[in-house]
Amino acid sequence: MTKRTDRLDSEFQREIAAILAGPFKDKIPGVRGIVSVTEADVAPDLKTAKVYLSVYATSKEEEAATFALITQNAGFIRRELAHRMRLRTVPALTFLKDGSMEYGSRMDELFSKLHKDN
Repeated sequence: MTKRTDRLDSEFQREIAAILAGPFKDKIPGVRGIVSVTEADVAPDLKTAKVYLSVYATSKEEEAATFALITQNAGFIRRELAHRMRLRTVPALTFLKDGSMEYGSRMDELFSKLHKDN
C-alpha cells in the first residue's frame, strides 16, 4: 500500500503544479510570483491530501495573497484534478506553507554571519 501512496503523492504533486501553472493562473486573477509544489501527502484512504507550497513573490504581502487565493480555490483545483486523474474519489486538498526554503535561507544567513565574524 505504501508504494501506491508514494506513487500517488508524486502524481498529485506533478498534476497540482501543472494546474497552478496553467488553468489556475489563467482563471484566477491576482496570482503573483512563483508557486512551487514541494510535496503532496495523500492519506491511504484517499479522503484527504496535504499539499505543501512555497510561494516566491516580491513581497510578503503578495506571497500571503497568492497563498490565500490558492487555499480559497481548493475546490477548483480539486475539480481540475478529477478531470486529469483516473480516480474514483479525489481527496479534499489542504494547502500548507512549506517553510523549508525560508529556514534554509535563514541558516545560510547565520552561517555566513558566523564565518564573517571569525
